[in-house]
Amino acid sequence: MIKKQIFVFILRWAASSLGMYFCITWFGRVSSTEAFFAPWVLYVVAGLIFSLVNSIIKPLVKMLALPLAILTMGISTLIINTAMVVLTIYLLPGVEMDFWGAFLSSTILSLINALMTFLIN
Repeated sequence: MIKKQIFVFILRWAASSLGMYFCITWFGRVSSTEAFFAPWVLYVVAGLIFSLVNSIIKPLVKMLALPLAILTMGISTLIINTAMVVLTIYLLPGVEMDFWGAFLSSTILSLINALMTFLIN
């Protein structure tokens, strides 16, 4: 049971790393003077941070925002997903992204996450 959960987390981490690579490349900027990592390590760390944020912080935020989600018929989940991407970018040294880039990134990462969920289950 635990081996399966670890395997699923590693798969999601790999998918998030690949998704963060595309999102940071397309919508963000990496400042080479502030980045502490090699480029490929940056995307692996970005995927790890995004996976941890999605598995720990996002459920708490969704639970607290449940009345807003009911009131807006689920549209608030777009804002929550964007906030999770903004938090991930904030925690990464040397990476910058504007709000609309984070919004588009959250959409892409949500599609990747939905595809992973479909393939795993």
